[in-house]
Amino acid sequence: MLEAPPPVSVAPSVPEAVVPERTGPRAGRFLVLAAVFVCAACGLVYELELVALASSLTGDPVTQASVVLSVMVFAMGVGSLLAKRLRCRAAVGFGLLEAVLALAGGCSALLLYGAFAWLGGTRHALVGVSLLLGVLIGAEMPLLMTLIQRVSRCARQDAGGAVADLFAADYVGALVGGLAFPFLLLPWLGQLTTALATGAVNALAGGALVLWLFHRDLTGGERLLLWSVNAAVLAVLAGAAVLADDFERAARHAVYGAHVRVAVRTHGQEVVLTGPPDGPPDLYVDGRLRVRGGDPRRHHPALVHPAMRGRHARVLVLGGGDGLAVREVLRYADVESVTVVGPDPMVVRLARTDPALARLSGHAFGDRRVRVVPAEPFHWLRTARGGTPYDVVVSDLPPPAGGAGATPYSLEFYGLAARHLAAGGRLAVHAGPLPERPRAYWTVEASLRAAGFTTRPYTVAAPAGGGAASGHAEGAAPATVRAGAGPAAGADAGGGPAAAGGADAGGGYDRGFVLAVPGDPRRTRPPALGVAAGVGGGGVPSAAALEAGARRMERSRPRAQPPSTLTRPRYGP
Repeated sequence: MLEAPPPVSVAPSVPEAVVPERTGPRAGRFLVLAAVFVCAACGLVYELELVALASSLTGDPVTQASVVLSVMVFAMGVGSLLAKRLRCRAAVGFGLLEAVLALAGGCSALLLYGAFAWLGGTRHALVGVSLLLGVLIGAEMPLLMTLIQRVSRCARQDAGGAVADLFAADYVGALVGGLAFPFLLLPWLGQLTTALATGAVNALAGGALVLWLFHRDLTGGERLLLWSVNAAVLAVLAGAAVLADDFERAARHAVYGAHVRVAVRTHGQEVVLTGPPDGPPDLYVDGRLRVRGGDPRRHHPALVHPAMRGRHARVLVLGGGDGLAVREVLRYADVESVTVVGPDPMVVRLARTDPALARLSGHAFGDRRVRVVPAEPFHWLRTARGGTPYDVVVSDLPPPAGGAGATPYSLEFYGLAARHLAAGGRLAVHAGPLPERPRAYWTVEASLRAAGFTTRPYTVAAPAGGGAASGHAEGAAPATVRAGAGPAAGADAGGGPAAAGGADAGGGYDRGFVLAVPGDPRRTRPPALGVAAGVGGGGVPSAAALEAGARRMERSRPRAQPPSTLTRPRYGP
């Protein structure tokens, strides 16, 4: 019987371990895995930072997340292939790679915000930064695999086990980074400083690993190069952190003009109040104009007053933190209570405390009949139980958008709102700008009908001049308007015939509304449009203007429009 030949060990193509005397193989293996953990956490923070900032600037989180994740995953594959050329000098290659990644990732939020402020858009900057970061992150793992094999004989003999350890550390690091970003870093540091601090941690982790554990693998010139590059990167990041507030102020002035009075970030939203000290204010939420001080009465009177024709003792306002819709409701002396449900109490606080905004809202939040509930409208409608139903529900929310911006314009949202309406109650919905997004408007109307409402779509004509002093249409992003620039071209254009009657004659149509009552659209008559007797002036549209706007909308009604639901939102960018 022939004996089997003894097993022949094949030497791996990895150099022998070069471990400094002050660390052993176990310690070296632990340090490499710790670096993997930190690098993974930093990489995920970069991704989340890009998604969060781009979503905040553009208002379309679904598209931004899809762009960032798809581009970065593709680029990570490219980076893994490119890293093969660095494996022969894995230590110095990894040290330089982490320094470049720390600089690019740390400054990514500054680059994106700067592109939004001074170039008018983020699309190209977002793709470019995502591509660069993806390539650098993708190159990390092949180099780390080489490094862990150099410090651990076990890793050289059991490559599969080493890969499992690396991926375990990578995934746990991603978990920590993913949870730290929304719950710790973003609330404490803000978006710009979070990216800069993450870059600094990334540079320290990469530099410490190479210069401590693999210093004997480096030549004198390579050690000097790594020390110099990492010191320069940390100095740039520290300087940027010191100047971050000045940069943010300059960017705000480029976007909103020179008269920025208040700028705060809370609950994931940026709230900016602009305007000269002695003039009417403009209120922006996440870069979109919510209140135009130069023409505050066009949108809210047209939304509120048609719904107030009838019983209106109890009124529910969804959104409306600026107080302008509440101001119109309180013009009726027989209103007994007004409940305002909004997600961000900071807007309400500004409407209460800022003198100009408080005057604009008629000090509505100082009225004892008004109760403010800081909550997401969808969650509140779903969980509020046992209360007296409302005679009128006014939906004064930001215009429909992708992602979370589609929820308050969904079939499910309107179904919940119907549960809170009293018999004979009315729901008024501000459905956003008409000229720019007519399809979104008719999707809102279709969602209301699918939720069991009979609807009356209508619009009103902008007054002559249309409040163009501010240069923006409400709901529009200010990115195309620069300090010192005139009104945005076409901001108040709407086309179509001028409405007859009152103060609403002579302008273009630009805002869309829907008045709805519960009932099968096939059996229930649409609600009549009009204004209660004794209410007029102050921008209140006449009955003739409302009817003219309703006829115009009926002429433009599409043949069929599917509703938007939670599982199939239909409001894109």
